[in-house]
Amino acid sequence: MRIIDTKVIEDAVYGAALKAGVNLTQSCREALDAAYRTERGGAAKFALGKLIENSNVARDMGMPVCQDTGMAVVLLEIGNEVFFEGRLLEEAVNNGVRRAYADGYFRKSVCDPITRKNTADNTPAAIHAEIVRGNKVRLTFMPKGFGSENMSALYMLKPAQGTEGIISAIVSTVERAGSRPCPPVYVGVGIGGTFDGCAFLAKKALTRDIGTHSDREDIANIEREALKRINELDIGCQGFHGNTTALGVSCEWAPTHIAGLPVAVNIQCHCVRCVKEEI
Repeated sequence: MRIIDTKVIEDAVYGAALKAGVNLTQSCREALDAAYRTERGGAAKFALGKLIENSNVARDMGMPVCQDTGMAVVLLEIGNEVFFEGRLLEEAVNNGVRRAYADGYFRKSVCDPITRKNTADNTPAAIHAEIVRGNKVRLTFMPKGFGSENMSALYMLKPAQGTEGIISAIVSTVERAGSRPCPPVYVGVGIGGTFDGCAFLAKKALTRDIGTHSDREDIANIEREALKRINELDIGCQGFHGNTTALGVSCEWAPTHIAGLPVAVNIQCHCVRCVKEEI
C-alpha cells in the first residue's frame, strides 16, 4: 500500500494545467508541420503557417495558445495499491485547476447550464477516474475548448450497419461541422460500450498521440479509412479548402450489447493540448 497526500495531486494538476494552456502536444506540432509541407498552397497553407507561428509564440512567451483555455478534463488512472489522505480527491483536483487558471491568466469559461452564471474559477473540472493495477497515479490533463466540443455527436447505430456505418458516422460528423471547429481537427472516436461509456471512450481517444493506431488491425483500418475520407472532403485548414481537414483519427473500443452499436465522435480543434504525469 502506498499513501499519497492529495496535495500532491493538486500540485500535479496545477503544473499540468499551466503547461497545457500554453503548449500544443509534440505530436500535434509534428502533424501541423507535416500538413504545412504537403498543403498545395493558397489560403489553407497560409492559415496553417499562422497556426504554427501562433503556437511558437505562445510557447516562447508563456501565453495561452488559444483564447478558449477550455473546460478542464482530468483523467486519473489510480493504482489499486494507492491510498489517499488529506482533502477529497475531487477537491484537490479542482483546487489545482482553480490555482492554475488564476496564475496563468487563463480565461474562466465554466458556468451554470441554466442561469449561465460563471463559476469564476473554471471549476468544476470534468474528472474521470479508473482503477488500475499498481501503486502509482497516472494523470492526464486536457483543456477542451467548446468550439470543437459543440460539433461532437453520439450515434446509436444498428449492429447491421457495421464498419461502414461507423466510418460514415465519423466522416459525416466532420462534414457537418465544416469550418466551425477550427480545422484541421483531431477526431476521437468511441466504439461500443454504453451510451455514456462510449462518449468517454471518444474523449479518451483524444489523449493519444496523433498518428498512433489501435493495436487491433480492424479498428486501425477504421482509423485510416475515416481519415482518408475526411481529408477528401476538401474543407481544409480553417475551411479554406485543402489537403488536410483532419490531422488524425483515433478510436477506442469496448464490448457492447448484442442489440447495439454505440459510436461517439468527439471533435478536437487543431489546438491539441494534453499533458500526462505519473505520480
